[in-house]
Amino acid sequence: MPRGQGINLKVVFLIGSYLLAIITANLLVVRFGPGVTIINAFLFIGFDLVARDGLHDAWRGRNLLIKMAMLIAAGSLLSYWLNRDAGQIALASFAAFMLAGIADATVYAWLHKRGWLIRVNGSNVAGAALDSVVFPMLAFGGFPVLIIIGQFVAKIGGGFLWSLIIPILSKRRNE
Repeated sequence: MPRGQGINLKVVFLIGSYLLAIITANLLVVRFGPGVTIINAFLFIGFDLVARDGLHDAWRGRNLLIKMAMLIAAGSLLSYWLNRDAGQIALASFAAFMLAGIADATVYAWLHKRGWLIRVNGSNVAGAALDSVVFPMLAFGGFPVLIIIGQFVAKIGGGFLWSLIIPILSKRRNE
């Protein structure tokens, strides 16, 4: 197969993992409520922020914005499809991830000359900040300060951990 036309296993891994993480996070919030969002932030949203950056590299110059918007929408729609009670959570997730994705992509592109860990974790700060404010406000109403702060810290910590793990997992998928 000519170069560039084969299946990129790293991209398939990132897409599948991204969707699994966001759907799982959304459905856990529906099942267990706001208290689970800080655990989700560390395990799943930190992962999604880092995976988004991996996809940014893979899709740069190839309809990046459209592909990311479709991926975010797919996660929200699949969450709703799997559990009709997830409507408000899926909508909050969609809005938060769209805004966070724009902030993350902007900072990630701005840091393009830096190494992977700097680009990813620097952009995660912007994405985590927006996601941590927008999601709980839309999902639960009001301005739940402790949840916002807890989510932000958890996303930064989880994102850092995932920024170390994802390159190892992705490399294994392409071997």
